[in-house]
Amino acid sequence: MPVAGAGPAASGLGQAGEDRPVRILIVDDDALVRAGLSMILGGTPDLKVVGEAADGTEVVQAVAACRPDVVLMDIRMPRLDGLAATEALRALPQPPEVLVLTTFDADEHVLRALRAGAGGFLLKDTPPVEIVRAVRRVAAGEATLSPTVTRTLIEHVTAGPAADPRRERAARLIGSLTERERAVAVALGMGRTNAEIATELYMSVATVKAYVSRLLTRLGLNNRVQVALLVHDAGLV
Repeated sequence: MPVAGAGPAASGLGQAGEDRPVRILIVDDDALVRAGLSMILGGTPDLKVVGEAADGTEVVQAVAACRPDVVLMDIRMPRLDGLAATEALRALPQPPEVLVLTTFDADEHVLRALRAGAGGFLLKDTPPVEIVRAVRRVAAGEATLSPTVTRTLIEHVTAGPAADPRRERAARLIGSLTERERAVAVALGMGRTNAEIATELYMSVATVKAYVSRLLTRLGLNNRVQVALLVHDAGLV
């Protein structure tokens, strides 16, 4: 059963703000993993664990009860896995961000979760300081994919029977963008942060954010990770 926490509801993507901590729901079938993550995140002033769930079947109910900004989602659970749970969450009117947890550094399930709208993923043996940083980044709408993991994912993206249709679709969508929009999309595909894109393309950070929002709308995508995957599908990175 979810463990609800007190506090105001999140009002949408990246709405944690400076006046209250980022609210986190931990979803994992291993009680020890949940306890460990709670200890790591609970000791950080700007983060607050507001609930836990032991299976994907509990996730939607837990989100309604706890109203988190970020869900730490185990990808492999016995009754309903993290992929299906992520798809269910991202279909909500104001979905929380999802950060996938896995013991595998780039299996097909992780790729499917990212395509479903997860904001990134972490290995379960990630150092505590990196877990905290990743949660902050995902709460702010930033992607959380290490360069090593990104390279491995690209191998999955460019292989398999579905690769050709994806490439054609990606090329068509990227071709509909303006030159500037395409430059921002490619930078996202390279894992750049908003600040890094601003420096490289001589924009303000606010302008970069506006371009990212525009890209998501024009491409019909949920987050910048999906833009990055589309850019890889198109062969631009």
